[in-house]
Amino acid sequence: MVLTVTTVGIFMATLDSSILVVGLPQVVLALNTNLVVGVWFITVYRLMITVLLVGIGRIADLHGRVRLYNMGFAIFTLGSLLSGLSQTAEELLGFRLVQGFGAALLFVNSVAIVTDAFAGEGLGKGIGINQVAINAGTITGYTLSGILIQLFTWRSIFLVNVPIGIFGTYWSRQRLKEISPPTRGEKFDLLGAVSFSSSITLLLVGLTIGSLTDALNLILIVSSGILIVFFFLVERRTKFPVLDLSLFRIRLFTAGNIANLLSGLAFAGLAFIMTLYFQLVRGYDPLHAGIFLIPLDATLIFIGPISGTLSDKWGARGLSTLGLITASGGFFVLSRFDQSTPYSQVVVGLVLVGFGIGLFRSPNASSVMGSVPASKRGISSAVRVTIINTSIVSSIPLVLALMTADVPYDKLVSIIGNPNLIMSVQTANGSLGGFLPGLQHVLLVFSGIILVSSVFSLLRGSR
Repeated sequence: MVLTVTTVGIFMATLDSSILVVGLPQVVLALNTNLVVGVWFITVYRLMITVLLVGIGRIADLHGRVRLYNMGFAIFTLGSLLSGLSQTAEELLGFRLVQGFGAALLFVNSVAIVTDAFAGEGLGKGIGINQVAINAGTITGYTLSGILIQLFTWRSIFLVNVPIGIFGTYWSRQRLKEISPPTRGEKFDLLGAVSFSSSITLLLVGLTIGSLTDALNLILIVSSGILIVFFFLVERRTKFPVLDLSLFRIRLFTAGNIANLLSGLAFAGLAFIMTLYFQLVRGYDPLHAGIFLIPLDATLIFIGPISGTLSDKWGARGLSTLGLITASGGFFVLSRFDQSTPYSQVVVGLVLVGFGIGLFRSPNASSVMGSVPASKRGISSAVRVTIINTSIVSSIPLVLALMTADVPYDKLVSIIGNPNLIMSVQTANGSLGGFLPGLQHVLLVFSGIILVSSVFSLLRGSR
């Protein structure tokens, strides 16, 4: 019963994290804005989730996870309705924040509630099934957006959430019961929560506006570093910290989260890279771009429950490490594409990445969540998801930043914001004025990043 409820919630929250990726050019055009604002339609949703997770995780431990989960469903549904009715870019940005707040409540408490229900037996299997919902939400976001935009308008990609969200809100209120009793007699660390969220906000804003070499970006990133140092000083002196730093003394917890950060940074950027490749290099429409990504997440969906069940028997270290090495190989295969690469060759790369990440995710999540005390599962889940979402939010800006080694930033923004300009930058050697080599080089860098993450996965220690 817990899985039926949490699966719907995490599916919807993940769906809206990816549903704008394929249809972004159409939404930018419809609202008469530019690529920078368009990227923020995606980023602001993920940013809202990321900055709130640690505070919500701590509140969940203090006051109950189920109550916050139910509230998240209702807020997410309201945000979806308002986003679908937006008339301007500014309105859509604001209503995506509302969506992100609801999604944060769903993200944090989903895995914690599943861990409560399955603790002691079958945790890997339970989390593996929960991960299927995440992967299914991603693949549905890519393909559903293309279908809805082709048949209706961009508004439908938000309004489709409303009936499902209403059902989910009712279903969670009827079926979910609190399993783990809330912590009593402890206070909420407001100063710690505010300083942490502010630091993450400044960091992510600094990574997502303009070029990384701009003075404003550097100021924001440095300010984030100062705030995070202040946060750690506060947490060391607080009786009831919002983030229990003792969690990072647990080797399984720390190594698993570092592997999450690095692998997530690369994997989250892959869909954006492949969307640019299919639409701007190969000239396909959003519907076909979404369909062509199906092998990636279909493999993830298939492997997730299997790897979770296997981790209950064999542990996470070997499965996760092998998965990351496989995914690194998949990124390398994809880095060899060009304007005439057969789709069958692209599928090989996508399947390798999907298989590898699918083999990594469920065992790693089980290892991380199973390594912490029951009373800390809310904040532990929040830390885990914060790390994952930080990598997701940073992934697209990192792709753009790495591509500026081949294409000047202003030119890159113009090409992506107006696909018709792609023909004007095509050169005699077919390199699209550095655009295609830029995509290839990013994929090579990401292959290396995932390979490094496999080292941390191996360092988690034995079962």
